[in-house]
Amino acid sequence: MAVIALHSAATGLNALSTQIDVIANNLANVSTTAFKSSRVNFEDLLYQEKAQPGVENANGDQRPAGIHIGLGVKISNTDQSFEQGPALKTDNPTDLMIDGHGFFAVDILEDESDGIGYTRAGNFFVNRDGELVLGNSDGPRLEPPVTIPTDATAIEVASDGRIFATIPGDATPQEVGQIDLFAFVNPKGLRPIGNNIFVRTDAAGDPVQATPGEEGVGTITQGFLEGSNVDPVKELVELIKSQRAFEMNSQSIQAADQALQVVANLRRF
Repeated sequence: MAVIALHSAATGLNALSTQIDVIANNLANVSTTAFKSSRVNFEDLLYQEKAQPGVENANGDQRPAGIHIGLGVKISNTDQSFEQGPALKTDNPTDLMIDGHGFFAVDILEDESDGIGYTRAGNFFVNRDGELVLGNSDGPRLEPPVTIPTDATAIEVASDGRIFATIPGDATPQEVGQIDLFAFVNPKGLRPIGNNIFVRTDAAGDPVQATPGEEGVGTITQGFLEGSNVDPVKELVELIKSQRAFEMNSQSIQAADQALQVVANLRRF
């Protein structure tokens, strides 16, 4: 009856509302450093089986198809795209971009994934102790830690992660640290916690620490940042499609309501 249509359309409205929320978040982060866009994946719910296919009748003939009535839709997951964003030239010596796969590791609160977070954002700062820290609202320290001499006049970062500092009175830059990258078998299994940081989950697997350019991880480019990989045009198209689908589910509810009104009015005749 139309009651099933009401419930099915309600699940559609709920799922599409979440999809619009995800699209809005993508568009809101179109300028966020190294932001990774998400998409919503859907799956259908259970079916009422009123007739099984293949059932034989008295003549031995088989029913070619059954009768199955779906009960709606639900969201199965949100799929985060780790496609690399555009390279944005900044000429800031502490701005670093990963060209390829991999993540920087940063020190976060101990109650989150053993105190280690992972990020693609490379907008680093040098704090008062000379340590490289991520330039978000919390300023977590890069792991393994790297300390820049306070009297350094220039910083150079090689593509393999080696950091060199020019010290007054010494014409030859000194190597002062090494930046390692971390890779995951399933990066889509990482859990975003905000502030451009992800934390490990069992679905992502254990992190593999590697020197940039080795073991399948990318290299480091100094003076560049990775931009957001959100495609505004694509997101706007998806937003329009979601709006129209939302409206159609609303129409389904109205049609089911009208059918129920007809049934309710039968007692008057």
